[in-house]
Amino acid sequence: MQIGIVSDTHGQVEFTRAAIRMLESFEVAQVIHCGDIGGAAIVELFSQWPTHYVLGNVDRDPEYIQEKIESAGQTFCGMFGQLTIADRKIAFLHGHDENRLKSTIHSDAFDLVCHGHTHQAANYLVGKTRVLNPGALFRASRHTIAIVDLPELEVNIVPV
Repeated sequence: MQIGIVSDTHGQVEFTRAAIRMLESFEVAQVIHCGDIGGAAIVELFSQWPTHYVLGNVDRDPEYIQEKIESAGQTFCGMFGQLTIADRKIAFLHGHDENRLKSTIHSDAFDLVCHGHTHQAANYLVGKTRVLNPGALFRASRHTIAIVDLPELEVNIVPV
């Protein structure tokens, strides 16, 4: 099973549409959005998949975003989300709270920790935990998303 990981869309519909086309080409089953959503138009673009959202530091109207996510039948997780997919425990957060990010990574409670915020893609191991930043779809020298094969935890950072 493949899932898509995106972050830092910042309301940029054109760049997000390009990411949607890429996610479609990989036939992902679900999507995780690691925050800095930037507006309701972004939520609508992910309507074809079960999509799980966390807030980022520039998501200024969290009640409105929550309403749009929930009315679209998607999952709003506030500042921190966790899922189990294909027997893999996954945590996701934006990453602007560095202490929470570090404690989540070092907790040994998750197989995969996804975050955004830095606008730079990263994929590395801390102990048995894979840490993944899919990059950004705005204010990045190269727009990227990530595709994760589960349960293998194989990561592909994909330019959009």
